[in-house]
Amino acid sequence: MRWSRTLIPSLRNVPKDAEAVSHQLGLRAGLIRQLASGVYSYLPLGYRTLLKIIQIIREEMNRAGASEVLLPMLHPAEIWKKSGRYETLGEDKIAFKNRAGHEFVLGPTHEEVITDLVGSNIKSFRDLPLNLYQIQNKFRDEARPRFGVIRTKEFIMKDAYSFDRDEAGLDAHYQKMSEAYRRIFTRCGLDFQVVNADTGMMGGKMSQEFMVICPYGEDRVASSEGGYLASQDIATRGDPKFTPPKPQSTGPEAFDTPNLRTIEEISHRYKVAPSQMIKTLIYMADGKAIAALVTGDSEVNESKLRKLAGAKELRQADGHEILGATGAPVGFAGPVGLKIPVYADWDILGIADGVTGANEKDKHLKNVTIGRDFKPAAAGDIRFVKEGDLAPDGTGKLKLTTSMEIGHIFKLGTRYSESIGAHFLDEKGERKPAIMGCYGIGVNRVLAAAIEQHHDAKGIQWPEAIAPFAAEIITVNHNVAAVAEAAEKIYAGLTAAGKDVLFDDRDERAGVKFNDADLIGFPCQIIVGERNLAQGKVEVKDRKTGGTALVDLALVISGKL
Repeated sequence: MRWSRTLIPSLRNVPKDAEAVSHQLGLRAGLIRQLASGVYSYLPLGYRTLLKIIQIIREEMNRAGASEVLLPMLHPAEIWKKSGRYETLGEDKIAFKNRAGHEFVLGPTHEEVITDLVGSNIKSFRDLPLNLYQIQNKFRDEARPRFGVIRTKEFIMKDAYSFDRDEAGLDAHYQKMSEAYRRIFTRCGLDFQVVNADTGMMGGKMSQEFMVICPYGEDRVASSEGGYLASQDIATRGDPKFTPPKPQSTGPEAFDTPNLRTIEEISHRYKVAPSQMIKTLIYMADGKAIAALVTGDSEVNESKLRKLAGAKELRQADGHEILGATGAPVGFAGPVGLKIPVYADWDILGIADGVTGANEKDKHLKNVTIGRDFKPAAAGDIRFVKEGDLAPDGTGKLKLTTSMEIGHIFKLGTRYSESIGAHFLDEKGERKPAIMGCYGIGVNRVLAAAIEQHHDAKGIQWPEAIAPFAAEIITVNHNVAAVAEAAEKIYAGLTAAGKDVLFDDRDERAGVKFNDADLIGFPCQIIVGERNLAQGKVEVKDRKTGGTALVDLALVISGKL
């Protein structure tokens, strides 16, 4: 490819709205351009990298025994309602009605569609196992698209779905996909971690995330020196084993808090540390109200709360339900006198003479102590872990690292095969739901992660496997006939040898070309100049190390670098 015949709009300055390094360098190197908030065009260099990532993914998925398909982006809304995920998607879904009045959803994921397809085409256990994958654009109305292609409204995913007759088959598929993912990300030059994670909206009984450390990621990983590793969504902590607190007061006292509802407002007004405040949140567990207690500087982990309460379904109560459970509007709930089950985080066991809501409008209580003033139905770990918490396995304290998810694998079980309908007849002729797994990779995030992990002050340092071009030919003074002629011979020779090369044939100053080459980050730079040509040589530079060497022109032309 010749630079003069393609679109590479490099930029000297960092765009003002670009925070992430991958966003800054993606724009400056001419890889991407924004069309609208969270919507990006991939220019020739950026798209070449995407295609190389996709090719690696395709090779490893095929190697693992999966078959490629292409599924529709437009999904009838009915199929999402059938699975029960239509409401779960909430405002993240992009939906519309066509001219006939039928509602469609632009696919954010394809569990429903693939299950409907497979369910219509399998009959017996002999039709299983299956593992089907696709690489396609997905859509999500992200509320706060940020950091370039890390968090967007339109994104490229590889999603695979396995169908098995039993749990053993699912386990085998899950392991194959885990191994394939490790090969994919290693080939892409990424340093990654595999962490246990929450299944979230996808459902199922188990999932793992493939994460790269990145300050612009939306996830946090909890780890300890002893090897504990888990997503903050599911990370647990060791029991702090608080001794029963000894209050200085004789009992709770009410005080006026007109229009003061939040922890921040009470803390600021009355100079009370959030850690001494008992935050009381009302939830509906299987249709019945319960209260969750955490300190004012903590957040409830709903997955942990659901387990402690023994509930199948859990959601936050609305204003009407809170009023019915506490007798007060939102912002004034407290555990003292509540007639509903109360579940306390371990941290509450260490609070004496705390501050909490009074279950009365514009009033709070001080001098509240657990055991004396209220008794929880149960106490346990129901908050998100924090930096410095005890590791659950006793291997020191937890450290939290901001990370970005690039891949996620799930054991879905029968959630979709039962709701959408993917059944088969087993060896006994009994009708059974297929056991499913789901395996996703964010293709554009792999591109962003590679830039985040491989760059320096000058620009990108691409891993060779996914670089837009493996090498770039740079002419120093292109107007000199001998220089242009030698560069043309190198370009023709490398191209004939099957090398992936870009020829910077612009009539530009050498400094501009060198800066662009370092900015874009092609692994190898072949620099053609008069001085070295006089000796029959050209300069070859390694972008990552900065090392240079003089190589015989004939050897370079032959493609034997």
